[in-house]
Amino acid sequence: MSGDGLAPIIIKRKKVVGGDGHHGGAWKVAYADFVTAMMAFFLLMWLLNATTEKQRKGIADYFNPTIPINRISGGGDGAFGGDSVFTEETLAQNGVGAAMQQASVNMAAADPEAERAAAEEAAGFSAIQDGLMGFSGESMASDQLLRHIVTRVTDEGLIIELYDLEDEPLFEPGTAKPTEITRELIQMVVGLLTMVKNDLAVNGYMASHAVVLKDNPVWRISTQRAEQIRVLMSETGLDPERVQRIAGHADRKPVVRNLLSSRNNRVELILLREQF
Repeated sequence: MSGDGLAPIIIKRKKVVGGDGHHGGAWKVAYADFVTAMMAFFLLMWLLNATTEKQRKGIADYFNPTIPINRISGGGDGAFGGDSVFTEETLAQNGVGAAMQQASVNMAAADPEAERAAAEEAAGFSAIQDGLMGFSGESMASDQLLRHIVTRVTDEGLIIELYDLEDEPLFEPGTAKPTEITRELIQMVVGLLTMVKNDLAVNGYMASHAVVLKDNPVWRISTQRAEQIRVLMSETGLDPERVQRIAGHADRKPVVRNLLSSRNNRVELILLREQF
């Protein structure tokens, strides 16, 4: 003890080290990545639900490489639906029938005759689409007729879809009696169908009716409309033997979210693929 009677002063220094694992900032980076991934996922789900098939094809084409790596579906919006004079060299082939086409290519490697037949069929489908949509520069239909037509290639074949407009239906309301615009459409389509020899199928679809109806006519009328289209094609000059089936699908496969929309009133003419 010092002479003045005071106790010595002791200073204790506490060493502070970095926080433990749960106090660090690394988890924030991982959490931010997780939130970003979830946001991207829900944005993708929203886009798939809020866009049409043609718009989704357009988005896919935006990311399409200059040289197609795989012959998968292409397309887009606009006057030419994503096509140009360089489509075959720069974009994957249009339509959703790429799987069937790729299978045909694989099979053709072992069968030159099948390769030739598949190429002729693809050229025929393309020529019909060009004639319908006016891609060749000389449309076979007026703008009024073209408003009713959508075409696409699937594994089943080339689908030519004819559909109602709000101000211009294909059939008299609630009946299978075709309007004048339908007769003009069938006359134009049959003229193009002579370019190929593929068999055909006809599908009829309708918009939904009110559920309070005691007798819902959608099954009956959709089938009758498909049959009426078959009759019109035969009367216009199509060989009746080419039609292999007709079917009415009622309101079971709408193309727009509003089940009551007139856009769901439509007829599909399917050029069936040949079995090579």
